[in-house]
Amino acid sequence: MTLPLTREMAEALERERLSPRAALSGETLGRDVPKPLDLYRTEFQRDRDRIIHCKAFRRLSHKTQVFLAPEGDHYRTRLTHTLEVAQIARSVARSLALNEDLTEAIALGHDLGHTPFGHTGEDALTECYGEIAERFPNVPDRYRHNLQSLRVVEVLEYEGRGLNLTREVRDGIVGHTGDHVPATLEGQIVRIADRVAYVNHDIDDAIRGGVLREEELPSKPCALLGATHNERISTMVKDMIATSADAETIAMSPPVWDAMMKLRDFLFSKVYLSKSAKAEEPKARGVVKGLFLHYLEHPDELPAEFAPASEEDLPQSVTDYVAGMTDRYAIRTYEELFLPRSWMV
Repeated sequence: MTLPLTREMAEALERERLSPRAALSGETLGRDVPKPLDLYRTEFQRDRDRIIHCKAFRRLSHKTQVFLAPEGDHYRTRLTHTLEVAQIARSVARSLALNEDLTEAIALGHDLGHTPFGHTGEDALTECYGEIAERFPNVPDRYRHNLQSLRVVEVLEYEGRGLNLTREVRDGIVGHTGDHVPATLEGQIVRIADRVAYVNHDIDDAIRGGVLREEELPSKPCALLGATHNERISTMVKDMIATSADAETIAMSPPVWDAMMKLRDFLFSKVYLSKSAKAEEPKARGVVKGLFLHYLEHPDELPAEFAPASEEDLPQSVTDYVAGMTDRYAIRTYEELFLPRSWMV
């Protein structure tokens, strides 16, 4: 009879098989609220499971990645982007003998704070903050989805109790973008894997949507990285592994990193800011701004779980509600608030 693999056995395997640079689940910095250890799952495995089962994770399937309201079934959503990041990051972690469970948990939670309509919604909330700054001096200068992702797992999920994740996972989530670099190599993997994923899948979606043609891609970066979607991802992943094998941090080699960033710059000029890809952007921005400003003036209409404790907390409460909406829920709520019923036929 084969005995089941217990948590203690899994922790022992980590100590035996993983690199000395890996974050070990048996040596985690822990949770803010200590919990009894699980019989079978390590602490990082529990974090992964908590994220997968939370409501914010499910909502990612109905949040835009780049293209607003795409007609086809094969365009990326925020959820499919998250899964692609997790796959890339786990591949790198496995090859470097780092902790796959921690890497996966960070990757699955990194975008939980994204708004409806992708970065368009993020820009809309930033505009709102600027418009209300005189009334609310403590409002942030801009909306940052990484900070909201952290807020989702620390405060908003589980009816306000948060997911009570380990410090390593929370550090990786907040550090996947912005100035803060994650303390663990696993978090640093996700930080780069995020860029690898969106640069490549956004090219794929843009070609599928007729916004780009393959031959329009810049020749020098593609000559180094590869001519196809699969070749480019493979080149970047292999380069991350080779460059990071004996280094203190996770990185790409300068030529490959430069080529990837040139592709990113190309996407900004030809896709992210193009008229065809962003034709609906002003409408989407109007929906998010309209909802935010409406609930700011009518806080009594917020669901009970988002009711602010004070006037000072009002912008954050409204942000929590609006940022958590899916694209279609935001549109439906906007219609209910601002369109005459006779139009909705």
